Amino acid sequence: MARVVMKFGGTSVADLDRIRNAAQRVKREVESGNEVAVVVSAMAGVTNQLVDYVQSAGSLYDLREYDTVVSSGEQVTSGLLSIVLQDMGINARSWLGWQGPIITNDAHGSARIERIEVDDIIRRFGEGQVAVFAGFQGVGPDGRISTLGRGGSDTSAVAIAAALKADRCDIYTDVDGIYTTDPRIVAKARKMDKITYEEMLELASQGAKVLQTRSVEMAMKHGVRVQVLSSFEDKPGTLVVDEDEIVEQAIVSGIAYNRDEAKVTLRSVRDTPGVAASIFGPLMAAAINVDMIVQNISADKKTTDMTFTVAKADLNRAISVLEDKSNGLTYDSLDSDPSVAKISVIGVGMRSHAGVAQKMFSALADKGINIEVISTSEIKISVLVAEEYTELALRSLHTAYGLDSED
Repeated sequence: MARVVMKFGGTSVADLDRIRNAAQRVKREVESGNEVAVVVSAMAGVTNQLVDYVQSAGSLYDLREYDTVVSSGEQVTSGLLSIVLQDMGINARSWLGWQGPIITNDAHGSARIERIEVDDIIRRFGEGQVAVFAGFQGVGPDGRISTLGRGGSDTSAVAIAAALKADRCDIYTDVDGIYTTDPRIVAKARKMDKITYEEMLELASQGAKVLQTRSVEMAMKHGVRVQVLSSFEDKPGTLVVDEDEIVEQAIVSGIAYNRDEAKVTLRSVRDTPGVAASIFGPLMAAAINVDMIVQNISADKKTTDMTFTVAKADLNRAISVLEDKSNGLTYDSLDSDPSVAKISVIGVGMRSHAGVAQKMFSALADKGINIEVISTSEIKISVLVAEEYTELALRSLHTAYGLDSED
């Protein structure tokens, strides 16, 4: 007997037929003798509609009421799946965030899970009951419903798996695993059998949409074995595991891209102590996240150019903050470019191999692609290029690092 958490995303429960398909997969696990907890998202498109309702109702809405509205999508799905399972003869019961309970902090709209009380769930496992959780939601210290941010059902599933000490957490989605890059762009992309937590965390944070970043962080912290697999095909998926479980590690495991960034350059900023703080402090205060940063040294050593990236949606706000002279920041000019893309090559094998960056730079140069910004970490190299070269860059790098499938 194993203890399994199964999570179904919005496309996997988009209508009653798909909910019935998900229920068949749950039934299969139950009939195998496993203890099963299920976590569900709202039906595809429902959360977007609920968010639209909130935004249309009031421009300065209360986030506590926002949580009340947008969490209702998962409540509907958990109830429907429980009804379908009961109709199949499976002992099932829906659970909302406050019923676990799943205790979060008070950051409504983007709450973080603090603990999950599972004694009652485990007792019901002993009675043969399947627990169907509404994902994405919990209960804050004020006793009100809270939500975990977009994509939060992944985090719910991994957190519940950790609390239950589950043998694995299966994430069912509309793809059949994790690929070396986006197969919609690179036809020769390969599905990976296994990937490390660190690599998956980098892929998720650099633009891959398969798993939410916070869910990967939580899986790595608690050692939860995560499997990504298709809701619609009976195929092996991809396991996200500890590095020790992968015998032979590739130098580069995957390539991610992100078209949602914009570049900002401040020309001739005074090159004095505290200048970086005077730039990035106000941006932080305005809740604008900064990613890649490059500072140049001027010939006269009196001024410098500072280039960095922000989310494309935050570009106008970032410009407004930087143009506010009350911050004491002086510069000659501000240039911005929303037509950029970040390309990242990722792999734990980089730690022990030289020349990975040079191969990237050479492959892009061969295609006439100019690199605008570079940033690196222990297992990642990211470059910023003109957005029009995104697909060409992905295909070129995928081939250069030997990731193309042999089909």
